[in-house]
Amino acid sequence: AGGIILGVALWLRHDSQTTNILYLQLGEKQAPNTFYVGIYILIAVGAVMMFVGFLGCYGAIQESQCLLGTFFTCLVILFACEVAAGIWGFVNKDQIAKDVKQFYDQALQQALMGEPDANNAKAVVKTFHETLDCCGSNILTATFTPVWRDDLCRKDPLKNLFENSDCHKKIDELFSGKLYLIGIAAVVVAVIMIFEMILSMVLCCGIRNSSVY
Repeated sequence: AGGIILGVALWLRHDSQTTNILYLQLGEKQAPNTFYVGIYILIAVGAVMMFVGFLGCYGAIQESQCLLGTFFTCLVILFACEVAAGIWGFVNKDQIAKDVKQFYDQALQQALMGEPDANNAKAVVKTFHETLDCCGSNILTATFTPVWRDDLCRKDPLKNLFENSDCHKKIDELFSGKLYLIGIAAVVVAVIMIFEMILSMVLCCGIRNSSVY
């Protein structure tokens, strides 16, 4: 279970869409990367779970109350981390997408208006457009921006007329999907941990009773 959680977390961390967007820099302003907080928690929990799993197995084989007690304590700490990650994801699920959309809108405005550092803004906007296959921040700009600014959007204005290429919607879809996966992983791990805590308590009681008799 720890290996699966670690694998999912590493995949989310190095997913090409999110890394392309969250590594962008507009002038001296870095793209919001709050999204990675929950992923880093999952990476840490997955790695520690793998170690704790071996600790629990060894403690059960050796019938050591000390090792099983340590195993139980580690599970409680990990469970608390998982709950914290779940709460964090629920609280920030809308704010993360909002911050990224504001970053995109600022870059789009600079690129369209020819403000200072416009070249950097164009590069940021084009990365968003190419990564998410979108153009503009609402129906109006998504429809008409490709017509007069084909240096920013894909050179297929007719396709933009018939497809919803609103970047705000694409950003919402991207991060809501990723946070949904984080939530599922957190719930699965929490259920496994509860089962393991109950099992470790039963084993400890069994070892103590057997030593008495």
